[in-house]
This record gives sequence, C-alpha cells and structure tokens, in this order.
Amino acid sequence: MNVRWEEHGWERIAPGVGRRRLPGWDATVGLVVGEDAVLLFDTGSTLREGAEIRAQAQSLCGRRVTHIALSHAHFDHVLGTAAFSGARVYGAVGLRELLLRERESVLASAVRHGVPAPEAASAVDALVVPRHPVTGEWTLDLGGRQVLLANVGPGHSGHDLALFVPGGREVVFCGDLVEESGEPQAGDDAVPARWPAALDRLLALGGEDAVYVPGHGAVVDAAFVRAQRDALAARFG
Repeated sequence: MNVRWEEHGWERIAPGVGRRRLPGWDATVGLVVGEDAVLLFDTGSTLREGAEIRAQAQSLCGRRVTHIALSHAHFDHVLGTAAFSGARVYGAVGLRELLLRERESVLASAVRHGVPAPEAASAVDALVVPRHPVTGEWTLDLGGRQVLLANVGPGHSGHDLALFVPGGREVVFCGDLVEESGEPQAGDDAVPARWPAALDRLLALGGEDAVYVPGHGAVVDAAFVRAQRDALAARFG
C-alpha cells in the first residue's frame, strides 16, 4: 500500500497492520489488511467515531472493512460497530447475549463517561452484536495472511478476545487485558482471580518477541505484559 498510515492518524506496526488511538478515552482500534479481506479490531465509542474509522480504513486499504472482532463489551470498544454495514462480527462466546441483555447498562456507562446522551442512545439502539462466537481459537484467512482470534478471558471482563497476527514482526492486540496509559481497570464485570492467567495466555500466544498492543496506551513488549501480570496477581491476591 502506498498510503502513509501516519497521514490518517494511524500507527503502522507491521506490513498491513496498524492501529489508531482514539481521542477521549485513548482506546485502540486495530486494522489488519489481507489480499481479500480487511479486519478491524474494535470499533470506537459512537456511530460518528465508527463512521470516521470506516472512512479512514477505506482510504488506507482501498476497500471496506469485511470482518470485525470485538475485544469485550465496554462502550468505548463496541458502539461504533453499526457503522460497518455487512461486516462479519466476531466476539468471545457469550458476548452477544451479554450485549443484548445489558443494553441499558452499556448506555448508562457511555453517558456516565461523557458521551452525549442522544449520541449514546443512537449507538445503543443501532448496536450490532457478534454473530460469530469464538469459544477457543478461530483462524481467519484474509487472503495471503491468516490471523487468529483467541478467547483468552475472562479477566478485564467476562468475555475477553485477543487477536494474534503472525509475521516477521508478530503482533498481539490485547484489548483491555493490558493497559499502558493507566492502571488496568477492574470494573464490576472483571474477574480478577483469572486475570493473571489470561495474561499468561497472551504471552503464550505471542511469545517473547511479539509486539503487544494494549486496549489503551502505547505498544509494549512481553516484559511489560509480564510485569503487569505480576502486579495484578499481587493486587488481587
């Protein structure tokens, strides 16, 4: 691709792999480009943000996003999904049912964190939930490259999904299981006792030389993930 990712506000991590740190909550969205398909990891916090991501992704790739993987159910990672008409949406098993059941909670969380109420309500009303549940691991062929979706949770939430992108520089999109720009957040839906084990699974997935992309903050290495794992184990006993 000849387009420079940085010109669109994206960070290029590896060939055909990049991410953007969104304003507001510093949430990450990831993009993986294959010869036949384009995968987006998380979709932003509003329909407006999702539409902006869609337009940028199309400028970068020259075609539309065809696959979406949702890392977990929190509003800043899922409420832009409806902007991607026709995309196949994946999530950890149980995420679909949770989002359908907890629409009002997702709406309340978005408003509580500063999303204007009408904008939050529009996104929740249009919310697209996963139709492709990932129980263990699911390999997707994007054309010329394969990626792996891995249900590694629970931990930060009850339904944590990671994305592993093989290559010369292997990349792991961690969702909010890993955070760099602040302390890992453990809300009411966190499963603290199992969070360290989820990070162990991330490390086993990527190995020592992979680039790890947190849900919030700068990219990190395996040593950072391991240190955060140990801190969480100490914090939650």
